[in-house]
Amino acid sequence: MRRLILASAALAALAGPAAAEFALTLLHVNDLHSRLQPISDSDGACPPEADAAGACFGGVARLATLVATRRAAAEAEGRAVLLLDAGDQFQGSPLYTTYKGAAEAEFMEAIGFDAMAVGNHEFDDGPEGLAGFLDAVSFPVISGNIDVSASAPLAGRVAPHAVLEAGGERIGIVSALAVDTVETSSPGPDVVFSDEIESLTAAVAALEAEGVNKIVALTHVGLAKDIRIAGAVPGLDVIVGGHSHTWLSASDPDAAGAYPTVIDGPDGTPVPIVQAYAYGRFLGELHVVFDEAGEVVSFGGDTLPIDASVAPDPEIAARVDELAAPIEALENAVVAESVAPIDGDRADCRTGECEMGNLVADAMLARSRDRGVRIAIQNGGGLRASIDAGPVTMGEVLTVLPFRNALATFRLSGAGVLAALENGLSRVEDRAGRFPQVAGLRFVWDPRAEPGARVVSAEVATEDGWEPLDPEAVYGVATNDYMRGGGDGYAVFAERGTDADDDGPALEQVVADHLAEMGPYEPYTDGRISTR
Repeated sequence: MRRLILASAALAALAGPAAAEFALTLLHVNDLHSRLQPISDSDGACPPEADAAGACFGGVARLATLVATRRAAAEAEGRAVLLLDAGDQFQGSPLYTTYKGAAEAEFMEAIGFDAMAVGNHEFDDGPEGLAGFLDAVSFPVISGNIDVSASAPLAGRVAPHAVLEAGGERIGIVSALAVDTVETSSPGPDVVFSDEIESLTAAVAALEAEGVNKIVALTHVGLAKDIRIAGAVPGLDVIVGGHSHTWLSASDPDAAGAYPTVIDGPDGTPVPIVQAYAYGRFLGELHVVFDEAGEVVSFGGDTLPIDASVAPDPEIAARVDELAAPIEALENAVVAESVAPIDGDRADCRTGECEMGNLVADAMLARSRDRGVRIAIQNGGGLRASIDAGPVTMGEVLTVLPFRNALATFRLSGAGVLAALENGLSRVEDRAGRFPQVAGLRFVWDPRAEPGARVVSAEVATEDGWEPLDPEAVYGVATNDYMRGGGDGYAVFAERGTDADDDGPALEQVVADHLAEMGPYEPYTDGRISTR
């Protein structure tokens, strides 16, 4: 049963422990996505002048300051402290695409993280990319529901759980990664996934058999799955989660839910769940008090904003600038102008038509029309930020499209296109990244229908207007090379597409060129995706 946090529990935790009790503060982040530099209010690149004016957020230099401040405050109150990351340090800015995780590893070491969960994007450059990151960090990077024993780069290097010492006590950390990572990233065939709940149950039992009675799940499965885990896995005391980019707060009514969100475990014991949005906008701070038997007696805390009120750590800020210098010329180049903000918000682009989806799909279609392409489909999960009004820099475009995908074209039957749309609409409730943003195509869908039967109608643009999508006809289709290879569940592209060309121009350049050609660009939606 889902319950809101009780005020008395929060106050008891913040009041400090009684004799023989153990007080632990969990500082945590998730889904940083290589936002090592400050970000704008729309989670994109922050122009230096805006940062100087106090209008930006995050960045690892501010994160370092806030972590040090909150760690010192907790220790002064007699609390042990652990700093945890719930996954997805990789992918999201030119700093990642340039340094491939080395920069993220360097700053995590400098800030002093104690453990990290493997996120799905840690596999974006295959097992080899994750292995390089593991080479550079000293803290455990764990995941309990992946078997990497057959993966040469990772065998023996990703433990299912860890035991950390804090304040003289042993804290068990268990972990799980979303099983659809095989569709959303590139773990390869040698990394085998198992059920999250089953693996966590086994991990908790193994730790309890070792005498560990304080157990934290550090997960990268999303809040909805964390809620199910809390209600199903015996012995969990706390869940620190990521993946769904959910902002939980104890103080702001605009947040998506309460911090912590509390679920009754299998034995009726409350299990607090926390998450801290994404991109380094917040630092989560959860205070937990355990009794002598390892039972949680109180908890409370909040997500702390990392804004201009937090002074950047000067050494880390200087190092970020040093790493960014070689790519600043590319990032700062103005490629176009937008007369209004271009909405690329995660919630919008994974549930319906959005302005950024129209921009990217239109750009793909325009660039490939001379190849006979009539339809473009872009996954909403490939759109990672909005763009502010005014001059648009290449850095902003790269923040929207950080994956360095190429434009891909192929031929597919109308029946295949319908199957692709059904895949894209199959997990809207989870805000899965497969949601289809389209151009040259419009469709109506029914969110109340069962997955696989949600498309009500689909039409293709012609010179004379719109005509129904013909299941028997063959259409030229444009997408990105990740989707063309079957990513995000689009197996129909890989299995039934013909005449494929995955070596088109870089998608970020396609979009930058389109913005320049259309400039000043006016963001829009036109009803190409609608519900019944």
